[in-house]
Amino acid sequence: MGSLSVEEEVSGAAQEAPDEALSKERALRGWLRELGSVLVAYSGGVDSAYVAHVATEELGDRALCVTGLSPSLAASQREELFALARARGFRHETLDTGELDDPRYLRNASDRCYFCKSELYAKLGPLAAARGLAAVVDGSTTDDLGDYRPGRSAAAERGVRSPLVEVGMSKREVRLLSRGAGLPTWDKPASPCLSSRIAYGTPVTIERLRTVDTGEEVMRGLGFREFRVRHHGDSARVEIAPVELPRAAADAVRIARAVRRAGFDRVLLDVEGYRRGALNEALPLVQLERAS
Repeated sequence: MGSLSVEEEVSGAAQEAPDEALSKERALRGWLRELGSVLVAYSGGVDSAYVAHVATEELGDRALCVTGLSPSLAASQREELFALARARGFRHETLDTGELDDPRYLRNASDRCYFCKSELYAKLGPLAAARGLAAVVDGSTTDDLGDYRPGRSAAAERGVRSPLVEVGMSKREVRLLSRGAGLPTWDKPASPCLSSRIAYGTPVTIERLRTVDTGEEVMRGLGFREFRVRHHGDSARVEIAPVELPRAAADAVRIARAVRRAGFDRVLLDVEGYRRGALNEALPLVQLERAS
């Protein structure tokens, strides 16, 4: 898929031309002022946090940041996004999403994200209308345009706008500008929902989500920063960023014992290391092209 690791993104952000990035930020601020009001789909990740920050600075209370809560949101992610909203004075609300009530989501085919985002945006749209807000916006960047993102189809169907895409902003530029703004998310690893750790075709259940969440808390407690605990039935496949792999290999026995206690029978260390979209590697190329 060609996705960069957070290490590469952060390194690239440090070398990015600040004038060009700042020009795009000025365009973003003008875009928001012209719109007048927005509802930000705020997940607490790098991109949505940056959009929430700029929207709050430009629009004040006319920017409403809303987080969808469900068992697929990691506990650590939930704590971090609440803390950032408080620290930055976001007008922040939550709502419960019911994707786990949808059998199409639970079957966990490669289009799972479509049903999750459809559920979220089906609730955000009416909420924005009820509050008199001009549009629902997300944190998609230009990097998302070339990847397999079924959730973008759901956004398009619901009229969700992507201001970072509209001003031509990349992930690296978001990191650069977030660092300049003092946002703690500027070098945060990507943080998709917990369901993305469950192999396609293995049904999503609350128990599996809880097992993955516990396993990743264990890895975080061991001091690792960028990783995934992939759920493969009774086995966990642990992917760790290449820069952290040597330490992981040296400490493999301790990792295996700790992650097994999360609820797995076996723990496998992926020697290729962490890479985004690893589950998509098994999908036929023609399927990805058709869905994108």
